[in-house]
Amino acid sequence: MTAATLFQSILASLPEIVVVTGACILLILGQLVPKGQGYFLVWASAATVLVAALATLLLAGEVRPAYSGMFIADRFAVFFKMVFYLSTILTFLLSRKYAEIEGIALSEYYVLLLFALSGMMIVASATDLLSIYVGLELMALSTYVLTGFLRKERRSNEAALKYVVLGGVSTGIFLYGVSLIYGITGTTQLDAMAAAVTGDPLDPGLLLAVVFIVAGLVFKVGAVPFHMWVPDVYEGAPTTITAFMSVGPKAAGFAVILRVFLNPLVAASDAWIIVAVIAVVTMALGSFVALVQDNFKRLLAYSSIAHAGFALFGVVAGGADGIAGVMLYLLIYAFMNLGIFGIVIMMRNGDFSGEVIEDYAGFAKSHRGLALLMLLYLFSLAGIPPTAGFFAKFYVLVALVERGFVMLAVIAVLLSAVAAYFYIRIVMVIYMREPERAFEPALTPSVRATLALTAAGTIGIGLFPAWFLRLAQSSVFGG
Repeated sequence: MTAATLFQSILASLPEIVVVTGACILLILGQLVPKGQGYFLVWASAATVLVAALATLLLAGEVRPAYSGMFIADRFAVFFKMVFYLSTILTFLLSRKYAEIEGIALSEYYVLLLFALSGMMIVASATDLLSIYVGLELMALSTYVLTGFLRKERRSNEAALKYVVLGGVSTGIFLYGVSLIYGITGTTQLDAMAAAVTGDPLDPGLLLAVVFIVAGLVFKVGAVPFHMWVPDVYEGAPTTITAFMSVGPKAAGFAVILRVFLNPLVAASDAWIIVAVIAVVTMALGSFVALVQDNFKRLLAYSSIAHAGFALFGVVAGGADGIAGVMLYLLIYAFMNLGIFGIVIMMRNGDFSGEVIEDYAGFAKSHRGLALLMLLYLFSLAGIPPTAGFFAKFYVLVALVERGFVMLAVIAVLLSAVAAYFYIRIVMVIYMREPERAFEPALTPSVRATLALTAAGTIGIGLFPAWFLRLAQSSVFGG
């Protein structure tokens, strides 16, 4: 690698370098900050992300391959990185008060979030199965620790242990698939794999490799049959980390799925059939099991599973429209899911947790504005027009129908109707029940800012969906 090539590679990965360097500096500074001055870490971490976002936008004008074809800075990566930046900054804001209440206001908390962010960024730009693995593991190892940050709570420890064990299994499965792909094609680079397999008849070895890689990746998005960890981890982890995992790592998993399966492999195998079955079963399980949940975080966990299934329908549709539909879906999901989790986090104050659905009985009578925001997020998650959630589902359905998957579109609509029930059930508790106890939400300025931003995103994309769809379409593999 020449000096000029090395410089271009460093330039292409400048946002990742900014985040990793900032995390290392904050890890040291965190030991020097006096106790009670933790707000410095929040704003320093947010500033690090903003600098990385600025660097990303400055580099967005052209496609920049780097590190001998293992990394690329293109519009596809830029789009996903912006989703990652959004989820991370909002998690910082939501964590400001919550971390103090839970006793986890440690510098390592914010540093680990930055390392998780860097892993997601690497995943979005990775064009080699090995660099994808490095990014996934950096993201996963950080979230493993963050899941168990409530060290004195048994359910947090249990959640972290389950996450580590199942995550290790999924990593082994993914690597075995990578080894099979390398044996068949002689390469782990996505473009070289595409050249090696395009036009070949269905090969049993290739199909087996695809099955193992799919299994390793669907774990990251919480799809069936590797969904078992989601409810326990979402319930046991600190609620701010649950909010982060439901958006950032999930979007990173889909970024990998889109790069791997809609670029080199689907043309040579019937992998879409596998993904279609997973999508239907995932959405069905998430929708039906959520109906009987009483714990809000577990309900949102199964909701997350159902939404992962719906997004996989866009993967099945494929093509530019299918990819753009998934990308828009993930952006909208970030706004509405972080918004509803912001409400749950805000409810944690004193001895009040806000984790049980019954805790929200009569919420509209005591906090009308917050109840209205909650109604907005729930309606958007249910896909009720004119919220952004409706258009997230609409464009995926359009892509399915245009590609001839009419039956899958019908199944998706029917399962969405099932899912709408448990969201409306919460609305009924909020508006139709009498308050059971008095409580005061931890409504800090940072939480207010988060709720305002997520509400603006949920409403704004609902009012101007075509503009955001064009943005996603222009970002499909560099436009």
